[in-house]
Amino acid sequence: QVQLVESGGGLVRFGGSVRLSCVASHDIFSMYVMGWYRQTPGKQRELVASITSGGTPNYTDSVKGRFTISRDNAKNSVDLQMNSLKPEDTAVSSCHARHPNPVVFPRPYWGPGTPVTVSS
Repeated sequence: QVQLVESGGGLVRFGGSVRLSCVASHDIFSMYVMGWYRQTPGKQRELVASITSGGTPNYTDSVKGRFTISRDNAKNSVDLQMNSLKPEDTAVSSCHARHPNPVVFPRPYWGPGTPVTVSS
């Protein structure tokens, strides 16, 4: 089965930067939409950013102008560059992959999650 391997999480100070990376074990890059979710205790899981196989990005309003998602289809990877980090960005971040037609291919893939902690 497809596995998503994440790296790059950790502790960073207010205003700092972190780059998250995700590599898929299979060549799903040619058709899947890739993204990053984040989860904090007591809050609903939130889609932070996504990017289509063609490179079109989308961001939640709270990270626009600060985060940048990118992908390398040849390497089957997706990155999330996080700049100007704030304490409210603290969360467990998970890589996500879905087929663009979930009616036909409804099962997405999830990474195990990597924590990002932003100090005050």
